[in-house]
This record gives sequence, C-alpha cells and structure tokens, in this order.
Amino acid sequence: MQQSPGDASPRTGKYVVRDRIFGIGDDYWIEDERGRHAYLVDGKALRLRETFELKDPERRVLITIRKKMLSLRDTMTIERGDEPLATIRRKRLSLLRNHYRVELVDGTELDVSGKILDREFAIEYDGELLAEISRRWLTVRDTYAVNVVREDADPPLLIAIAVCVIRLAERERGEG
Repeated sequence: MQQSPGDASPRTGKYVVRDRIFGIGDDYWIEDERGRHAYLVDGKALRLRETFELKDPERRVLITIRKKMLSLRDTMTIERGDEPLATIRRKRLSLLRNHYRVELVDGTELDVSGKILDREFAIEYDGELLAEISRRWLTVRDTYAVNVVREDADPPLLIAIAVCVIRLAERERGEG
C-alpha cells in the first residue's frame, strides 16, 4: 500500500471527488481538505472508452482505471505505469450493503463494504480501516470524500478503488 515516489501529497486526510466521474468528460481537480489541487482527473480518456486517468499536479499519470470488456462478472482493473496493480469485482450482495474484493497483484486482498450507492462505505485490509468514503462530511452537491486514515496508505489507489466500486455498483443497478 506504499505511495508512489513522485507523489508529494499528504498520505492521510480527505480528498473531495466529484460524483459521476465517468460521465464528466472534462479535466477536473480532486482537492485535498484544504482546497489544494491534489490529483487531476483526465476526462479526455473517457470519451474513447471507459477509461479514467488520475494524474499528479505535474500531470504525470499515477493510476489508470479500465473496465474489463471480456469477463463473466463486471470487473475493473487499476494500472500503474501500464502494469496491472489491482482487480476489483463484486464479492457478495446483501439487502443493505455491497461487498467488493480488491485483489492486488502482490496477492494482498482489500475488502470494500457498505452502502456504495449512498457513498457511505469503507476500504479495509485484514479488518483494519484504510479509508472511509462518505458524503456526510460535505455540503457540496454531487461530491463525496475519500478519507485516507492510514499513514502508509496509497491515496491515489484508494481513490481509484472508490471510483471503481461506485461505477460497478451503478452498472449493476442499471445506471451505466
């Protein structure tokens, strides 16, 4: 879960993300809790296919998200430097909570559960909280916060995981 070397942003804290990230089509900034530009969402990639790039303030690509086209279940992949980093798929469904499994290429598994469509969920590793995703901290409409709580966490990866599980949940519900 280590942060990439070129990432100078703080490791913990809240990041404000626009909702419907896959529908925007323009570049926009994800800001930290102090209102500073933390990560750039490159919307140009969204026009061609379901791909999303997260860039640092110098516009270097940190994370690329792709929807897997040929898979039995909806799956999304996260890449760093054109190398696979993680695969996300639905784990199980209950009436009140969704569960997703994130499999990192090193064999590590992260668990994502909560009310995904309400933007109230958590990302955990082995029962330990890595990040909380919530709308309740914000007053700005159509945004949610990714609150990274572990010092050794990788904020771009956790933001990408949040974006992926929301997109997968929306597709399952027929919104995508």
